[in-house]
Amino acid sequence: MAARQLLLISSSQVHGYEYLQCAENDINNLLRKNNVSSVLFIPYALKDHDKYLKMVKNPFLKWGYQVDGIHNRENPVEAVQSAEAIFIGGGNTFRLLKALYDNNLIDIIRKRVFEQGIPYIGSSAGTNVATKSIHTTNDMPIVFPPTFDALKLVPFNINPHYMDHDEKSTHKGETREERILQYLEEPHAAPVLGLREGNSLLVEGNNAILKGVTRARLFMPGNEAKEISPEADLSFLMNLNY
Repeated sequence: MAARQLLLISSSQVHGYEYLQCAENDINNLLRKNNVSSVLFIPYALKDHDKYLKMVKNPFLKWGYQVDGIHNRENPVEAVQSAEAIFIGGGNTFRLLKALYDNNLIDIIRKRVFEQGIPYIGSSAGTNVATKSIHTTNDMPIVFPPTFDALKLVPFNINPHYMDHDEKSTHKGETREERILQYLEEPHAAPVLGLREGNSLLVEGNNAILKGVTRARLFMPGNEAKEISPEADLSFLMNLNY
């Protein structure tokens, strides 16, 4: 069995950077060491697939990679079977997960990642669906996937775009941390890694390293949340069983 290779990005668009620029080095390191020349893009998280593909092509073409949209292929399963690498972008996580199930892509993506070790890059919703479940997404359930169970490429959950409470704000709604803590009260809850914008998680086999320009926040059931700095080793999360 080949080692999984994942780059799970909080956000493609980070203040002060162009689209995907904040993760440019990590994306290129992952793709180049695997001799990738073309990337299969899965745009199902947004409705206008052609417009989304056009936006994604710009940085990848600049870096030297061809990009093929899965929506332009007659058979989505065969597209994944022949892909050198997969990139799933952001948008609505519920819409994305439903489309993955509707197109019978869950099992084939898992097989390509776990058995053949092809690189998987996810951003925002694409990161959400790479985890154990989408219970900790920030999105509205605009459609209903058959289950909240996701690709389970990692055995925990991630909250992309994690935001801290602004002490100066007069807003009295629940904070992101409170929402995550409510999830952790449930018996099925798994650890949650809150990735602030500018964060990503690099997974190679059973090794996981926090990457990026900001700290992340880790929520473990039954424990106090803690801050995690870039380059921290989070490999212990890969061996947890929840």
